[in-house]
Amino acid sequence: MSIRIGMGVAGVPFSGPAALGKWVDLCEGSKVDSVWFSDRLTGQAPTLEPMAAMAWLAGRTSRLKFGMNAIVLPFRDPLVLAKECATLDYLSGGRLLPAFGVGAEVAPEFRATGRKPAGRGTQSDEMLEIMTRLWAEPSVTFEGKYYRYENASIAPRPRQQPLPCWIGGSSDAAIRRTARLGTGWLSGVQSPAQVKPVVTKIRAAVAESGRPFEPDHYGAGFSFHFGSWDDEVVQRTLAGLARISLGTDPRDLVAVGNADDIVARAEEYVDAGISKFVLRPIGGSDDELMDQTRRLIEEVLPRVHR
Repeated sequence: MSIRIGMGVAGVPFSGPAALGKWVDLCEGSKVDSVWFSDRLTGQAPTLEPMAAMAWLAGRTSRLKFGMNAIVLPFRDPLVLAKECATLDYLSGGRLLPAFGVGAEVAPEFRATGRKPAGRGTQSDEMLEIMTRLWAEPSVTFEGKYYRYENASIAPRPRQQPLPCWIGGSSDAAIRRTARLGTGWLSGVQSPAQVKPVVTKIRAAVAESGRPFEPDHYGAGFSFHFGSWDDEVVQRTLAGLARISLGTDPRDLVAVGNADDIVARAEEYVDAGISKFVLRPIGGSDDELMDQTRRLIEEVLPRVHR
């Protein structure tokens, strides 16, 4: 099983583009597997649009893979999104790791745009079928509840064939979606105990479907900090997680301490069936975020990558 660590960017934790660029350069020059951007289209907190951010990253790097964790499908157009993904993968030499979700019912984008979340699962299933066919087939004709296409095609198609299609979500519908349309699964903000039963159910659904699905294409993410649980920046992170953790102890969702503590947390996820990671450094300044990332590269990656 191939275990790899990527790095995640939630919002804009750096002071500006120059500092973010230095952080990406640090990742590019290391054994970090990939960099991931979160998707949030509306809100007061600064957040990068992931498709544009990945294009910027692709032009700055030559080795790093990159993905979005995860694009909320109902707010995108399937043809435009398929074309964007194909272009990114083509221009980067096959480094895109796209991940898709249906969005939470309480996502602010629904309220901001006056849309109703009902039906977003069926709509997303249609989008995924259209996009995966556009990436692989010379011409696509499709008629569904939400979309109708006749002889649609895109070129150039992705460099990777098939283009990866990671699915987010832990509901029964998300599990079925992963088994039917996905090539990988990426958890949300969940503890190892929450992740394990989902992985088990997906494996069972994949076995029943008979589709090929790589056994090491199960991913999860958590934030980390070399330091103390009492550090102010850690306390702020825990307070934010407490608001969305739905009764789960926020401490189960992060790793704080030394390299042994961070490796131990990663191993808990590995025992739950996870082999791909998106880790997010907790820091209060550009220098601290760089130092946290550098320590992870030097002290954790050699012990976890295998």
